[in-house]
Amino acid sequence: MDQDASSSGGWRFAQCFGDKGEVEDITEADIISTVEFDSTGNYLATGDKGGRVVLFERNEMKKGCEYKFYTEFQSHEPEFDYLKSLEIEEKINKIKWCKRQNAAHFLLSTNDKTIKLWKVFEKSLRVVAETNLLEGGRSILPTPLLAQNLRLPRMTLQDNIIAAVPRKVYANAHAYHIHSISVNSDQETFISADDLRINLWNLDVSDRSFNIVDIKPANMEELTEVITAAEFHPIHCNLFMYSSSKSNIKLADMRDSALCDRHAKMFEEEEDPTNRSFFSEIISSISDVKFSHDGRYILARDYLNLKIWDINMENKPLKTIPIHDHLRGKLCDLYENDCIFDKFECVWSGDDKHVLTGSYHNYFRIFDVDTLNDVVLQADKSAFKTKKIGGPLPGNKPGMKNGMRPGGLRENMALETLDFNKKILHASWHPRENTIAIAATNNLFLYSAA
Repeated sequence: MDQDASSSGGWRFAQCFGDKGEVEDITEADIISTVEFDSTGNYLATGDKGGRVVLFERNEMKKGCEYKFYTEFQSHEPEFDYLKSLEIEEKINKIKWCKRQNAAHFLLSTNDKTIKLWKVFEKSLRVVAETNLLEGGRSILPTPLLAQNLRLPRMTLQDNIIAAVPRKVYANAHAYHIHSISVNSDQETFISADDLRINLWNLDVSDRSFNIVDIKPANMEELTEVITAAEFHPIHCNLFMYSSSKSNIKLADMRDSALCDRHAKMFEEEEDPTNRSFFSEIISSISDVKFSHDGRYILARDYLNLKIWDINMENKPLKTIPIHDHLRGKLCDLYENDCIFDKFECVWSGDDKHVLTGSYHNYFRIFDVDTLNDVVLQADKSAFKTKKIGGPLPGNKPGMKNGMRPGGLRENMALETLDFNKKILHASWHPRENTIAIAATNNLFLYSAA
């Protein structure tokens, strides 16, 4: 890492949840498929391929940003669609928190077909403490003949538990696999998106949704693009955007018409014909889009690059940031092993000054939006081993400012020996401070900066 990168806050490993052993045969169900902080940053949710949702809460007893296990529940079960002879996986594709209105938490979770609204709350278990028959479980009292001898049953508190109940189930609205959900800033509605359609739901109404985008052609043989991600604007409840496999982002206004097929703006960069190749269409497909917290900028990730767009400038992005250009020469291999279709997410920091996205071999990068100085980190098992013995982060030599040597992990990123099975696809950034949650296969890593 370069000297300037250390000014990005001196990132350090904080915590790791999950199996810490060097396990080669990872159970498929344990692989984390989504991670999301709530709007306060005091709670963190993860979903996995086994259909489970695990919640963590901030540990107020500890200094710094540390989390502890809060609760876990089975959100989705595997199903079978008998009409289409199709297995429906239980894998959690996305989790979105609703803003907290009372003591309970509400969050949306979705698999390929069904979205659920979960209520998570503290519940007190009460038991009958005493009756007229038993006293302390030992002697049986005589039948009371006088009113003052009559003992009415009393309930006493036995335990407090965290309960999770599905308040609403939003089912049967998508013919294709749901890949995105986004809660509106009005906290009353949300959108769900699959490959060809986007539906608008009211959180209180589970049996009816409104189709607001439909790009399905009359003849499926004429299909040229699919929707890859969708998100509501963080401030204006009438605006949302969706990205496509054709490397464009469309901004739509729900005030314009009921069906938002006509976009208000389209953000698209003309492709350089000299760079065209067999893989151009695949690597230019946008895998994730995120509005900045002030709603002014859009962050988009395709296979090789991050792009930052100004919402007021449609013809070209403000910045294009190459993430792993060293893979350009390996696209054939990546096509053969299907990694070229990996969908990397991207996130803004809480103050919109930094952006984060992942790469292979469990590397991820944090960029300063203004200077494009970057920090390369690795969510690796050796991180917590070095923490125990007080050593520097893996790949960094001591002696330099912040314990880093120039280009340490960045050089390693470009080596031939990358493990393409280890990849950072999912991440979330604390809304109020420099703490990030990184999903690395079946582990959840937390890093924080001063």
